[in-house]
Amino acid sequence: MKPAAAKDPPKPAVLSLAQLLAEQPDSPPPGWIEPGLLPPGGILFVGGEPKVGKSLLVANLALALAAGKDRAGFRIPAARRVLVCQFELPTPQFVERLASMRRAVGAAADQNLLVDTRAGGNLLSAPQGLNHFLNAARQAAAEVIVLDPLYSTHDQDENDTRSMAALCQSLLRLRDASKAALIVVHHVRKSIGRDEIGSAFRGSSALHAVGDSYLLLTRPSAHLSATVELRFQFRYAAPPEPRLLQLDPHTLCFSAAGLAPAKTAAVRKKVEPEHVTKALAGLGQQARYNQLREQVMDLADCSRRTAQLAIAEACQQGSIVQANGQYRLPI
Repeated sequence: MKPAAAKDPPKPAVLSLAQLLAEQPDSPPPGWIEPGLLPPGGILFVGGEPKVGKSLLVANLALALAAGKDRAGFRIPAARRVLVCQFELPTPQFVERLASMRRAVGAAADQNLLVDTRAGGNLLSAPQGLNHFLNAARQAAAEVIVLDPLYSTHDQDENDTRSMAALCQSLLRLRDASKAALIVVHHVRKSIGRDEIGSAFRGSSALHAVGDSYLLLTRPSAHLSATVELRFQFRYAAPPEPRLLQLDPHTLCFSAAGLAPAKTAAVRKKVEPEHVTKALAGLGQQARYNQLREQVMDLADCSRRTAQLAIAEACQQGSIVQANGQYRLPI
């Protein structure tokens, strides 16, 4: 009988800062898509309005990752095994799209880019569906998994925070069990502000808990149908400046088109007390606050906040008088 092999003692769960620092590499590993777009083991959310080119760009990035070649202004330090789970196109049509893009990288991606041809109908929100994606990832030995789009992988209410939080837990389980980074294509709310990025995504409060980086595609101009603007938000690093990409309709490949134009600062309007008195005179002898505020906004073409400040200043100066919930001109 051979003696039983001695087992190494389990690693303690609680470590000092000195021990943790000793385990750190001399330099942090490079991101899988630089600058910082996809950290190792991270989750990248890609979003934008309908038909802006989200799926095309993600397919570009998947090919670039599989080939280990820079693309669309992004640096790819090394080739990766990429599993694409897409739900919008029949497989032959999706392969035709990849064939057009492939001309730019040649055969470099052929062995590293894999497609789950049975992804449709499997839901991350169900144990059987999660197992399907895990088995596909293991079969592909995937280092990156693409889910395009997210809404096809679940049957939850995206307006319900608790439901979206449960879905995000499924994403984390897929990432942790497969040990792969995730690229998730998701749609945004119908009306978003110019400065919104991560918060523009549906179910954003839940997504913020799991996402490492966010990439938002927008159209900078209705006249530039082949140009998209990219805006970024990163959890652990400062994001790069917004940039433009140009789409070649023949190859379906994006190329860098420089930085996006700087946003012009809004010019703040100064509304004088005489604007308030003129607005009040136009309403008659007296008016309630909301009526006066709306009249000032229309007359001076200003924001609600600016109108409120102007009314307060006019009251302080005695240009108008407030009494019994009404505003009137002084007698």
